[in-house]
Amino acid sequence: MKFDALLFDFDGVLIESEYLGNRHIADFLTASGIPTTTEEAMANFMGYSGRDFITRLEDRFGGPLPPEWDEARRIENDRVLAEGIDEVAGAVAFVRSLPADLPKAVVSSSSTRWIRTHLAHLGLADAFGGHVYSGAEHVTRGKPAPDLYLYGAARLGVPIERCAILEDSPVGATGAVASGGYVIGLCAGRHCAIGHDATLRAIGVDTIAHDFEYVRRELGL
Repeated sequence: MKFDALLFDFDGVLIESEYLGNRHIADFLTASGIPTTTEEAMANFMGYSGRDFITRLEDRFGGPLPPEWDEARRIENDRVLAEGIDEVAGAVAFVRSLPADLPKAVVSSSSTRWIRTHLAHLGLADAFGGHVYSGAEHVTRGKPAPDLYLYGAARLGVPIERCAILEDSPVGATGAVASGGYVIGLCAGRHCAIGHDATLRAIGVDTIAHDFEYVRRELGL
């Protein structure tokens, strides 16, 4: 193993939620009179959380969000929390194959409720122990700031320079690169269209992986 710890983004790295979530946003915007494709939604909103996400959505609306937004989002979130979301191909087997004593954490823009519920759906409820961290809950500045990665590394007790980070979104990759960790740009999810790898390379990730077998080799496992 070339590194002392592994930091995972969640949406788009372990579960196929990026495409589904942004399709819902695109559908809502389109129904509200703002024609938006899923690809446009991913380009504008993927990786953001909390106030940053809302601000970008308000910019798209050109003002405050309509009152029905919160209810529509709640209904969609409740649905997928109950039903679960498919894994990114190979993700579960990869996590289960990691050495038991390897420090690892989830560092995601999503809420800890979202992360833990979907980890349970995947059969990975115990995989990260207490090391599940949210950019909306554990740090003041979420992605694309580097704070969440630094926080996760500190909680694991490993210098960030000795951590490998798995990220899929441009927003997340920006923060991961700024943190000083070794960043693997993962392009294995459904949302990773042609050219996604080039976008991540331009941000400065250390390497690109199109599947978890490449990740395994890159980590020296």
